[in-house]
Amino acid sequence: MTIAAAALAASTPRAEALARLIEIFTACGIEDPRREAGITLSAASGVAPVGLIVAPEAPLGSAASRVEEFAARRVAGEPLSRIVGKREFWGLELAVSPEVLDPRPESETIVETSLRLLGGRRDELLSILDLGVGSGALMCALLVEFTHARGVGVDISTAAADVARRNIEACGAAGRAEIRVGDWTKGLEGPFDLIVSNPPYIPSADLSTLPREVREFDPRLALDGGIDGLDAYRRILPEARPLLGTGAWLMVEIGAGQAADVLAIAKRCGFADARINKDLAGFDRVVAARSP
Repeated sequence: MTIAAAALAASTPRAEALARLIEIFTACGIEDPRREAGITLSAASGVAPVGLIVAPEAPLGSAASRVEEFAARRVAGEPLSRIVGKREFWGLELAVSPEVLDPRPESETIVETSLRLLGGRRDELLSILDLGVGSGALMCALLVEFTHARGVGVDISTAAADVARRNIEACGAAGRAEIRVGDWTKGLEGPFDLIVSNPPYIPSADLSTLPREVREFDPRLALDGGIDGLDAYRRILPEARPLLGTGAWLMVEIGAGQAADVLAIAKRCGFADARINKDLAGFDRVVAARSP
């Protein structure tokens, strides 16, 4: 079934529209179609999720065409987060745009690792640096958890930096964070207690093999890691090392099969206690390395 085969009218009740979207999304093989149908209907109609529950018989009205548009875009493969312009990360609702990487649950491993290694310092005035800040997802999550910390986020994209600023403000941490436009660590001065990064790490030749929702909708700048996918690590690790205070930590997200190479780079740069951290699916996801 396609959305065109189940056209929605202004008189269509919300409950009926929701049922149709669930059916359409299920037929298209969309994962968790009930959840996605609810989010789609809520965002397109401008009605809070609770409104779909307390007033299921209310008609769609003028929102009918917008619901159809959103559903058609999703069926065509566009990620739901791109359609509605927001994504949940670490329990926070973040704005996303075409200029930023869509933050994904596996990147929360950096936040989890930070809490595990620095959780005993939540009351300290920590200094955090996020290289390639993108939407600001990592910075927002870390500043929410480390309530006395201050952060600096850097991105080479002016448009991405604007998104990060909006998200930092929305999560209530605007007074504790500065977002800069720059080339990795250029112009920065330490020391930092924690440096995090989710850099581009996809080998250039593999970009065309990525799932469509990544290949066509995430910015290439945030994906392309060069010939072997390691270009960013060769910049970040040696440049970050002198910016870290004694005993401070660097944490970088990695791609499949990259753990050994990134650990080797960390060793050459003089880091101590470098380790691999797995995500919830059991995949190597984060390399954490301590400054001696």
